[in-house]
Amino acid sequence: MALFKIENKERLINIKEQPFKLEKDIQSVTEKNLNSIFGLDFVKSEFSLNNFRIDTLAFDKDAGTFVIIEYKRDKNFSVIDQGYAYLSLMLNNKADFILEFNENSKETLKRNDVDWSQSRVIFISPSFTTYQKEAINFKDLPIELWEIKRYDNQTVNYNQIKTSGAQESVKTISRQDEAIEKVTKEIKVYTEDEHLEKGTEETKELYETLKSAILNLDELEVKPKKKYIAFVSGSNVVDIHIQKNALKMWLNLQQGDLDDPKEIARDVSSIGHWGNGDYEIVMRTDEEIEYILSLIKQSLKKNKK
Repeated sequence: MALFKIENKERLINIKEQPFKLEKDIQSVTEKNLNSIFGLDFVKSEFSLNNFRIDTLAFDKDAGTFVIIEYKRDKNFSVIDQGYAYLSLMLNNKADFILEFNENSKETLKRNDVDWSQSRVIFISPSFTTYQKEAINFKDLPIELWEIKRYDNQTVNYNQIKTSGAQESVKTISRQDEAIEKVTKEIKVYTEDEHLEKGTEETKELYETLKSAILNLDELEVKPKKKYIAFVSGSNVVDIHIQKNALKMWLNLQQGDLDDPKEIARDVSSIGHWGNGDYEIVMRTDEEIEYILSLIKQSLKKNKK
């Protein structure tokens, strides 16, 4: 993709790519900005265990799970084989990962605090081959590919490689590989369809209507999690849990930050709840959709990157 700088309001000046010379350079800029880029907390650099060396160990507070990040400049590696090898290492050595977190964080994790089922691996590289991109074309693969580009105007871009409408499950190849079979029994990638199965046809239609309206507000990313579907722009904007006859959602705003004249949002700051933020809304019909969107817009303004 060509990038240009506008000079004197009309003239376009090409912005040239400034390639990374070393994997360490990619690692350094990523680790220093993990929360801004991925919303993750840094745990450890160069974490070694059982003859493996993990480039970056991070923790996803929202999902309560560990994330392994690997950096690649060369293209000669299998994302499937390496990704599942790292995940297998984690699942076989859970106590070591928790200990590493506790030794490098002000917080303390217990085994039950971690949702191992949402663990994932992120590969970051200046480019991936067509074969590598096709290799992740499964709907339930706990592996992400991110391309990184640096330009001579002091700009860095991270772009996730998306699967092209994947329908097949990685379980179809798990029988051929012991590591994949073992990992798929414990790690699960959640989808919108699985959440939608919980609702009636009316609830599904209501969700699709609300989803379409939310995505029209801005370029938000839809990320299905274990308990809800997150709509993300930098940080979570709204998290939606599909119930049988209603949609329950949480706005990522702190107590006192929401302007809600109709008082349809419930303050849940003092009680346990799923999702991010202190405000909960239950939606059963589309009668209040425009008003609910006005509340979601407030969260978007607060959390947009």
